[in-house]
Amino acid sequence: MVASTTKYDYIYCDPIKCVGCQLCEYVCSFTKTGEYNSYRSRIRTVRVDEVLMTSIACRTCENAPCVVVCPRDALTQDAEKGIIRVDSTKCDGCAWCVEACDFGAISINPATKLAEICDQCENEEGGPQCVKWCPKEALSLTNPDRISQKSRRELIKDSLEFPTKAKDPR
Repeated sequence: MVASTTKYDYIYCDPIKCVGCQLCEYVCSFTKTGEYNSYRSRIRTVRVDEVLMTSIACRTCENAPCVVVCPRDALTQDAEKGIIRVDSTKCDGCAWCVEACDFGAISINPATKLAEICDQCENEEGGPQCVKWCPKEALSLTNPDRISQKSRRELIKDSLEFPTKAKDPR
């Protein structure tokens, strides 16, 4: 899997907690379209191997390839939050953004023929609805720095809980 290259917050899925229920997809599609249809979701649940599931949404990449490659300048990135927006008056559904995204986080709506991408439910109270409703708390709004800090804390915690016994030098 490609590593995220961003300073911005994005929706992260902990594959240890994810059970692949797809509730995130249904909540997303209902929030955005008013219908429960996983094909209309802006987050995707994917099987990594036989037992490992994860969900993928826009990673708000710095210098986002999808924005850079768009020939009609239909995609723009918010400088403060990193959220990528699609201008429906400029997008012609060419799908170059879909091809440019290393994470598979952009799709073309079959009805409108326009690009769709996660906007972290920026207009919804409580933020990303997929994060809010995930029954296993596998989803979070975070960034690579916070993930690294959490990993370091867990390593330290684990080393304190299970200290190695010093061998007797005799």
